[in-house]
Amino acid sequence: MNAKLSRRVALGVALLPLLARPGLAQGAAWRPNRPVRMVVPTAAAGANDVMARIAAQHLASRLGQPVVVDNKAGAGGTIGTMDVVRSPPDGHTLLMGNIGAQSIAYSLARNMPYGPEDLLPVTNMFTTPHVLVVHPAVPATTVPEFVALLRANPEKYSNGTPGIGQSPHLAAVWFNQIAQTKTVAVHYRGTAPANTDLMAGNVQFVFDLIANHVEAIRVGRVRALAVTGEERSPLMPELPTMREAMPEFANFSTGSWIGLLVPKGTPEEVIRTLNAEMKDLLTSPETAQRFLALGGKPDYGTPDQFGAFLRREIAKWAEVIQREGLQVDLT
Repeated sequence: MNAKLSRRVALGVALLPLLARPGLAQGAAWRPNRPVRMVVPTAAAGANDVMARIAAQHLASRLGQPVVVDNKAGAGGTIGTMDVVRSPPDGHTLLMGNIGAQSIAYSLARNMPYGPEDLLPVTNMFTTPHVLVVHPAVPATTVPEFVALLRANPEKYSNGTPGIGQSPHLAAVWFNQIAQTKTVAVHYRGTAPANTDLMAGNVQFVFDLIANHVEAIRVGRVRALAVTGEERSPLMPELPTMREAMPEFANFSTGSWIGLLVPKGTPEEVIRTLNAEMKDLLTSPETAQRFLALGGKPDYGTPDQFGAFLRREIAKWAEVIQREGLQVDLT
């Protein structure tokens, strides 16, 4: 990471606790006076889009104005994010952000057009772990066996990724750093082709969202070794976590998350209202069941809590990326 980018990330991380603001979860008073736009920095039909549409439907019913989902994909989520950063901070433009554009990008991209200080946290919404899956021909059935295999055969085994700097790619990078192993990353344009080549045996393992592999695991097309969250997944409770499987991975926690943010300068009463309405959605049993089917769980928090989570995510991925020497230019 270059010195200029390092200073910018450090500044943003330092400012987040100030920007989160205390005591925002007290009552709701603000209401929009025209339709609200919820920007999604990814293409339609993905998890980010699904979460935005769930939130938009709920907020529209509670706020008395339409909430329109606006997909603005491109440049790793930074195009949509910049749209929100440049918007008036009056509560009428929201961002359904994600792990890539709101944590990884700050360290990965050389030419970031915004920093963490340009957005204010409202609440996290959804979290889901990765699962470590291998081709059935790989002679390992546990994480320790897999690590021993990789250590004995440096650069013999390859892992598929949905693209450089995506969270599954960085999960494998971090795995190799901790395990002191070397594998060959094969980058694809998306998750589907990576998983197709895994099942064909053209790559030997992937880290990917657990929901993408449940059926393949059950029918034996791939073998799951562990989930990467802090706790076991209700989708496959028999699978250990990485930290349960091997002590070296005690701090290893990866996956994906999606959360609500607003432009810097948005008034406290707006954030307070949005947080309160999202709490109503995210703490309902119906939402928990709906999110479980998507492989994850609701993750409501106060703005302070979401701000603290963002700081941890930014710092975690900055360390992994810097240690690996990864940098890309936004295109």
